[in-house]
Formats: sequence, C-alpha cells, structure tokens
Amino acid sequence: MIGGLFRKQSSEALAKSRLFDQSQFYQAFARDLGRCRKEIVIESPFITIKRTATLLPIFRTLERRGVKVVLNTRDPREHDSFMRTEADGALAMLREFGVRILLTGGHHRKLAVLDRKVLWEGSLNILSHADSCEIMRRIESPTLANEMLSFTRIKSHLS
Repeated sequence: MIGGLFRKQSSEALAKSRLFDQSQFYQAFARDLGRCRKEIVIESPFITIKRTATLLPIFRTLERRGVKVVLNTRDPREHDSFMRTEADGALAMLREFGVRILLTGGHHRKLAVLDRKVLWEGSLNILSHADSCEIMRRIESPTLANEMLSFTRIKSHLS
C-alpha cells in the first residue's frame, strides 16, 4: 500500500510539474529561493564567478534569515585551468556567505532542492550557465524532493 501511495503521489506531482528553458529558469528559481525558510541544496558541477555573483544577493538575504545553503559541486582540481580559477573564485565568494560546500568527484548532476518540498532538475548548471540551450523541471513534491536527497546521498550531509 505504501509503495502504491508513493507512486500515486509521485505521478500526480510530475503531472503538475512545469518545464522551464534557460530564458525562464532564473526568474522562477529566484522567486522560489525568496520563499525558502530553512534549507537550499544546489548541485551544480560547474560554477563561475559571473553566474554566482548574480545569485549572491539572494544568498546574502537568505543567510540573514537563517536559511542554510548547501552546494555540491565538482572538485575544482578536476577542471581545466580556466574553470579551476572560476570555481575557486566562486567558492571563495560563496564561503563568505556561509554556504556549505561539498566536493564530489566526477560530479555532473544539475538540481536544487528547496525546503525539501520543491525539486528542480534538468540540464542547466545553476551556478555557471551562460548561453547554452537548457531545460529544467520544477516539481513541487516533498516526496520527490526527499527521494532525490536520499538517492544522491546528500541527505546524509544535512542536519
């Protein structure tokens, strides 16, 4: 019965989900970030100073409200020299605002989980996107958000 309930809730949440492209994503994502009360988890394998700087004012506001921000990204040593410099600079900026940084080797997932209720997943690198054609799906579902945190093993790093 529980498995059936899980599948039914998951199917309903997916049916209500919305797709966003690169031109729509950041406005919707910023709106969701502004509503966060407890925790934000972002997985972005590539990070750049320019894109990170666009989100820093939001992270600053969240930090003042006591919202915990966790970033899982690729170890900068896995990047070429340009991207390594970008990642190191962006990570330094994020650490100044209390963002908890997790480094995962071979990382390539692009997602975000907000307050363990909203799941964003797709192909867009949230902290580095510049000009490529991408897609992100927004799913409002505590069940699917928590499933993703467990599946990616990020949940074990959260309190």
